[in-house]
Amino acid sequence: MIYSDIDFNNKIVLITGGAGFIGSNLAFYFQENYPNCQVVIFDKFRSEETFSNGNLKSFGHFKNLLGFKGTVISGDLNNQYDLEKLKEYKFDFIFHEAAISDTTVLDQKIMMDTNVNAFKNLLDIAVDMRANVIYASSAATYGDSDRFSIGFESPNNVYGFSKLMMDNIARIYMKNSSISIVGLRYFNVYGQREFFKNKTASMVLQFGLQLLSGKNAKLFEGSDKIRRDFIYVEDVIQTNIKACKPKKSGIYNVGTSKARSFQDIVDVLKSELKIDRQDEYIPNPFVGQYQFFTEADISLSEEFLEYEPKFSLEEGIKSYIKEIKRIHG
Repeated sequence: MIYSDIDFNNKIVLITGGAGFIGSNLAFYFQENYPNCQVVIFDKFRSEETFSNGNLKSFGHFKNLLGFKGTVISGDLNNQYDLEKLKEYKFDFIFHEAAISDTTVLDQKIMMDTNVNAFKNLLDIAVDMRANVIYASSAATYGDSDRFSIGFESPNNVYGFSKLMMDNIARIYMKNSSISIVGLRYFNVYGQREFFKNKTASMVLQFGLQLLSGKNAKLFEGSDKIRRDFIYVEDVIQTNIKACKPKKSGIYNVGTSKARSFQDIVDVLKSELKIDRQDEYIPNPFVGQYQFFTEADISLSEEFLEYEPKFSLEEGIKSYIKEIKRIHG
């Protein structure tokens, strides 16, 4: 589906983190709809390196890009030599999806270096090239806030703090440069090409694979009361494209504005998979660092991006179910 009246043919687009979940979906959006758009992917790609929590330092995977016909550059945003490779191009749009997105990472320095310092360096490149920037912020900026509107941030981990600091830097550049800059605060995204996020993949996928493996779905105790704003990846792509031509630079929420429970996810999956099986409930080990409720206020996104979510939880899971079955197979 075409989400903008911009003709991206003959444009040059950079996607950082393009071998990751959302970045790879963006890459194929341009390839499928604008065959003469030059897409350049910059990604660190995964190695065997892990954080102290045991999770991989990078989730970028070549299999997310099978069939991609554009240019791929392997590089690290924290490496100035690698960043120099980007200056060989004259980008029209920069989609910045690269980040440490694992909310359980405790290494504050590498989180800030990667998510904040590298972002500022990328903004400097964008200003020099006069490239419009669309970047991934996060609902983690809200933390324990009970209101999910811009200006009510209260991050409860270093990941959420790093994204809030990105937003602060972006606002300075919005005031002092002529390029368009849009930050998108993603809520809980699920959908195609998230499999290689491993344990940080959405619970939609994890519950789906549990059920298809003949297991009971394992939920935290009280999961009917733990409610999040789950958004299908296709709506995230829609927002990124509409953010290329905003009515105003700014920070915007990307959600459905309808919180749903983890129990709802399991119930919808069991309905789609035609599985009738008891669920298991386990203690929640993340109390204190866990958001028990999120629901995006999308009024600004609707006004300035003309964003309109297309997928309810039921519609998103129904669209995703074939891919979940393929992954299980």
